[in-house]
Amino acid sequence: MSYVHILVAVDLTEECDPVIKKAKDLAIASGAKLSLVHIVEPMAMAFGGDVPMDLSQLQQQQFDQAKEKLEALKLKYPDVRTGDSHLTYGQPRQEIHNLAKEHNVDLIVVGSHGRHGLSLLLGSTANDVLHGAPCDVLAVRLAKRTE
Repeated sequence: MSYVHILVAVDLTEECDPVIKKAKDLAIASGAKLSLVHIVEPMAMAFGGDVPMDLSQLQQQQFDQAKEKLEALKLKYPDVRTGDSHLTYGQPRQEIHNLAKEHNVDLIVVGSHGRHGLSLLLGSTANDVLHGAPCDVLAVRLAKRTE
């Protein structure tokens, strides 16, 4: 199957390199447009939504840092016919699905640590994206973290 538009969900760490490389190879083989997306989750979500302080300045700093990292990441892969890069606030699954629909994406590529059991129940972006996706999803296996 040949893809036309591939959307790569990145976390802006070095762990996303194998994910981008896999998507890049697919894009080159298919002649597909390659787009990147990073979702900045609202800080209130990270703190359970009931925060008694104004986090808007911290949230803006987080967004600005993510924007810089995303621009640097695009420069790191200049040989790919890169389409749009997207940086937005929200819940990752929902935002990735929305972008895929809006931009006629036919493949979403995400990284996965291959968690199972309790880790999976507690949440995995790759697993979340898979369920309800409007197109194919490729989960690229990442090396296990040593903690």
